[in-house]
Amino acid sequence: MTQTKYRMVIDWSEEDQCFVVSLPEFEQVMQPVTDGQTYEEVAKHGHEALESLMEFYAAEGWALPEPHPLQVV
Repeated sequence: MTQTKYRMVIDWSEEDQCFVVSLPEFEQVMQPVTDGQTYEEVAKHGHEALESLMEFYAAEGWALPEPHPLQVV
């Protein structure tokens, strides 16, 4: 699994009755990007989606978005 500094947001969707993953830095991609029935499953799917997006960007010759730094309040 590739180590990245991109954020992966995991939320519960009442409507879909599952966990969903959004990747905030990839704004041009339809969000959420994946889902899962358990937290562990959706985290794994989120990492796979992120790796796929990074491979797609590389294949297209597109620059990856800049990771957003953590802002502590």
